[in-house]
Amino acid sequence: MAVILETTLGDLTVDLFTEERPRTCLNFLKLCKTKYYNFCLFHSVQRNFMVQTGDPTGKGRGGESIFCKLYGDQARFFEMETNPRLKHRKVGTVSMVNNGGNMHGSQFLITTREDVDYLDGQHTVFGEVSEGDDVLAKINEAICDNEHRPYQDIRINHTVVLDDPFDDPAGLADHIPDRSPEPTKEQLESGRIGADEAIDDAEGRSQEEVEEMLEEKEAKAHTQILEMVGDLPEADVAPPDNVLFVCKLNPVTQDDDLEVIFSRFGEIKCCEVIRDQKTGDSLCYAFVEFEKPEACEEAYFKMDNVLIDDRRIHVDFSQSVSKVWKGGPNAPKGGQKSKFELKDKTKRAGKQYDLILEDEDEAGHSKEKGRDADTSQDRRSKDSDSRSRHDKHKKKHRRDSSSSEDDRRHRRKHHKKERDSNTDRTGDRRRRDASSSEDEQRHKKKHRKHDRDSGDESQKKRDRDRHERDHDRHERDYDRHKHREHRSRSREKDLKHSRHEKHRHKH
Repeated sequence: MAVILETTLGDLTVDLFTEERPRTCLNFLKLCKTKYYNFCLFHSVQRNFMVQTGDPTGKGRGGESIFCKLYGDQARFFEMETNPRLKHRKVGTVSMVNNGGNMHGSQFLITTREDVDYLDGQHTVFGEVSEGDDVLAKINEAICDNEHRPYQDIRINHTVVLDDPFDDPAGLADHIPDRSPEPTKEQLESGRIGADEAIDDAEGRSQEEVEEMLEEKEAKAHTQILEMVGDLPEADVAPPDNVLFVCKLNPVTQDDDLEVIFSRFGEIKCCEVIRDQKTGDSLCYAFVEFEKPEACEEAYFKMDNVLIDDRRIHVDFSQSVSKVWKGGPNAPKGGQKSKFELKDKTKRAGKQYDLILEDEDEAGHSKEKGRDADTSQDRRSKDSDSRSRHDKHKKKHRRDSSSSEDDRRHRRKHHKKERDSNTDRTGDRRRRDASSSEDEQRHKKKHRKHDRDSGDESQKKRDRDRHERDHDRHERDYDRHKHREHRSRSREKDLKHSRHEKHRHKH
């Protein structure tokens, strides 16, 4: 039992689990038989997770079961099947999408990753892709937007039922078309790139047009990067069309000289030679702002390579957007500024630093101002601490000077009495300490004498024991020696007796 899904990227063959999921497979087969899935978009493609389709509206919120066609809107959804339990273990597992309340309609999904455990029990597995893994991989690699919808349409063009083990319900034959229907205009209008539309920007363009298109794309990418790093207020910002950039000027050329020269093309709003901030010397370039863009354009064509103060100048349209940063007529809302600095905000809880914006004309002195601000803040804190200590000292000095001479005499007498009483108490304590120390010394002497006596007695006892041991050993040695002498004398007697007997016997 299988169904072929013919998509715009190739064919997918789906084998159905008709024995494990009979009601779900019946719904899917009959929808394919009535060509319900023809021209349905893959409206959600989540890479390395799953792809979803089956909604004729293409929005992911529609679709209905085959029972709705047979029995009316009350049968739009049918209840999911849970037994036996089938899991999303393989790539290409096909499941009916849960529409809420464990009810299913027509939408289904195909997994593009193994072991998607958290889909188990939420969506009903009823089949798997047996052929067309390469097509499923192509769908998985589609480029999508933030809502996982492909930029180029991927559709189911046609469905072919290879084997249907279920009998058609009564009234289903009225909904089965003789041939595949043609797509309606509403089905094909997705607002995206058509499925059969070739994506080739260079088609029908000359080499110069292609190069210009690539340069524009590269410039747009650069402006987006400058916007992200904070060098531009917005990527689509454009320089003013009424300002000229003049360079290669002679250092002696002044603002008034340029204004007189360029004023013949039209009214000038501002003419400024850019100078060094420290020395005031000319940097040999300037900006000339006209009242009307037409005057600026005429000056651009006629003043380039003109000799001014023995220098041939170069004129071009200005590419500066500093007016936008400063908050001119084209400035974005909120008054964006150009530079960032850390500003010290001293509060009760301590120093806290906030990131704030700084004006363009203060950019040159931001570092010096920051250091001066920190130094002045530290100096003010130190001065405030020294002033507070000085004030406390002055108040104390006033209190001391305001006291009368009698009060001071009274304090001196009181202190003298305290000293005398302390002296008496100290003497008594010393005498008590001396007497107690004498008693302790006598007790220590007695203790040492007792220790010596006890030590002498123990020593005497040890000497007596040693003497007795020596005496016993001496006696043992003496007895052993006498025993040896007796044995030697007895041997000599025996020897003499034996010789005498031999001599007597011989004789």
